[in-house]
Amino acid sequence: MKRIVIRERTPIPPFGEPARDLRILNKPLWLLQRDLLAHHCRGALEVDSLAEIPSEREELLVYRDNLFFNDQLINTFIEQAKASGHACQIAFALDDKAITTHALRLQDGITLDIQHNVYIADLYYYPSGVTEEPQPLVVPTDPREMGYYHIPTYMAPNHGDLVFQVPRRAFLSIENWVHLFLANSPFGVFSWGRIHEQLAEESWKEKLAVSFTTLFDKLNPFAPRWRNHFLSSSRLVKVGKNCSIDPTATIHGPTIIGDNVTIGAGVVITNSLIGKNVTIMQGSQVMLSVVSDRCYLPWNAGIFMTTLMENSMVAQLSCLQMCVVGRNTFIGAGNIFTDFDLRNQPIHTYHQRKGASRPEKEEVGLPVIGSAVGHNCKIGSGFVVYPARMIGSNSTLIYADTEAVVGRNVRPMTNIDDLEVDDQGEPLRTVYKWPRVIERPDALSDEEPIAPLHVSWPEAARLRH
Repeated sequence: MKRIVIRERTPIPPFGEPARDLRILNKPLWLLQRDLLAHHCRGALEVDSLAEIPSEREELLVYRDNLFFNDQLINTFIEQAKASGHACQIAFALDDKAITTHALRLQDGITLDIQHNVYIADLYYYPSGVTEEPQPLVVPTDPREMGYYHIPTYMAPNHGDLVFQVPRRAFLSIENWVHLFLANSPFGVFSWGRIHEQLAEESWKEKLAVSFTTLFDKLNPFAPRWRNHFLSSSRLVKVGKNCSIDPTATIHGPTIIGDNVTIGAGVVITNSLIGKNVTIMQGSQVMLSVVSDRCYLPWNAGIFMTTLMENSMVAQLSCLQMCVVGRNTFIGAGNIFTDFDLRNQPIHTYHQRKGASRPEKEEVGLPVIGSAVGHNCKIGSGFVVYPARMIGSNSTLIYADTEAVVGRNVRPMTNIDDLEVDDQGEPLRTVYKWPRVIERPDALSDEEPIAPLHVSWPEAARLRH
């Protein structure tokens, strides 16, 4: 079967690149697609539209290059399409919660087919060339509600639960940075956990295999100490070559760790993907996240449901929640990326529809979401970034206001004997009101720019909600 790839050239802010070149699960999307289809297809041809497909009568798989799918979905689609014997287009039921809850926002690639009353997208199978009109083939994503229950109602006012519809067969049209978050975390590594959980529920063989492997790891004197937990068994945690993992680290699966990785003391990693040549230092925490090749997390960094593309660094005491960070980006110490609107207002981000002259604010459709940082960014220490903000590629954010940063000496002393004292001999103390409180009514403005930011502290306040 031959692959026909329909190009989608629209760049995605704040990265400024089309979806095919952005990393999902530590691979560029085009490479992830190719690897998933390697045992189905031979060769590939890139076109700009369906009309450019050659008229040869041969078996074809046609898809748009901004589509994300996992192996469970594409294998099911190809198997059922071949069995049907006619041309097929992927479709989803109107009550498929993974699609309706997460995939339909901020995109135009998944559309409603009124005639057949289903959602359709640009993924096709032709048994003998483009010689007939494809018929919708409904592939259920098989979602399962997963997440965090019984949280305070003010965080999820609709029902008091913070949950995702995690699919077994994942599918997205990547047209906004929010889709990158969904593809990597809820539809990516979180979906791994959902698949393993279902396997253990449905197959006593799988449950027995994991239990036996855990017991073997405990009894094996050469197994690392962090293997002593059921979720840390070698069946659920795959570790590459030449890795150094401190015995006090806690690693819960399903987790994949690449080659030449260093994990320090007290590190906690849960249900994540760690690429090659990654360093995670003492006390850092990684949960439901993707840390791509050559990334570096110093001590006490924390990332939750966050994606770091290659060569990026999150410095000590920084916390990123539900964020997407581009390649070659440095995030300094003590930065906080928040994910919840304290005013209980719907969270919005900017999205440019096809044919629109400019981007418009649209609801994200999630009660919590972090932010996106582009490629080649440098962010200084101590920033607070509000939910669903974008920091454009090649931006540098620094504090430049002398009232906000200690950028000069504060009464330096060369001799302790010069210290002034009061009548009781106690040192006199000078009180500095630092930093000065600045009232900024315009800081609540929602008119954030889409263009790359090159800002100092007063302008950086516009990143705040």
